[in-house]
Amino acid sequence: MAPIKVIGASLGRSGTDSLRTALDILGYKTHHMKCFFEDPTIKASDWLHAYYNRETTDWDKLYEKFDACTDWTAATFYKELLHKYPDAKVLLTIRPVDSWYESVKNTILKSVEEMPDLGPGDPLHSFLKLADAVCMDGWIRNPEKFADEKTVKRLYNEHIAEVKRIVPADQLCILELGGGWEKLCKFLGKEVPQVPYPKVNTTNEFKEYFFEGKGANNLAPVTRYERCPIKGNRPKN
Repeated sequence: MAPIKVIGASLGRSGTDSLRTALDILGYKTHHMKCFFEDPTIKASDWLHAYYNRETTDWDKLYEKFDACTDWTAATFYKELLHKYPDAKVLLTIRPVDSWYESVKNTILKSVEEMPDLGPGDPLHSFLKLADAVCMDGWIRNPEKFADEKTVKRLYNEHIAEVKRIVPADQLCILELGGGWEKLCKFLGKEVPQVPYPKVNTTNEFKEYFFEGKGANNLAPVTRYERCPIKGNRPKN
C-alpha cells in the first residue's frame, strides 16, 4: 500500500492512537505499535532491524500494508520516511510536556515492571527490544534515565522543535491534543466525518489493555514472532 501519504511525527502518549483511529476513519491504513499485537504478519523484529539499519531499509516493504503511520516508530523514522516520501504530509500533535510526562510514567514506564523481557526465548522479546529502542532511544523504558525528569522533558521539547525545523511549513500540520476534526481534515483535504473525533488509549485504557487482561488475546500474535539477528550499529543521538 505504500507510499506513505501521512506521517504522524508525534511521540507516543500524544494522542497517537486516537490519531491512528481518526486517519483510519478518513480512509487511510495506519501503522501504530498496536499493530504488532493485532496482525501476526506485522513483525516487531522488522522494525527493530530498520532501527539499526536505516540507510539500507526497504521502507516500501516495511510499510507495504500501510499508507499512514503514527506512534513511536513513526516519530523515530519520520526523517527517513520524509526523505523516501517527499510528498507526504506530516502531523505533529503537541501535548503539554508535564501532562505528557505523567502519562508516560503511568503507562509505558509501568510496562517495564509489568512486562519484563525474559530474553530471546520470551515471546515478547522483539517487541520489547523495539520499544526500548524507539521510545526516545532508550530514555522512556529505563527507570533510571526516566527519573531524570528535566532531561526527558527537554528531549520531548527538542523533538517538537526539530520537527518544526525540518519539515517544510506547507507539509506540516500542528495539532493540539483534543483539537477535533476540522484542522486535520482541512489539511488532508478530507470531509469532516459525521462522528466524534476518537479518544482512545487513555491512561486507564492502556492499563486495561496491557495489565488487566483485556489485551490478552491481542498479545497472542506476538508469540509467533521470530528472533531477528540485528546487524549494524545503533544510530548516534
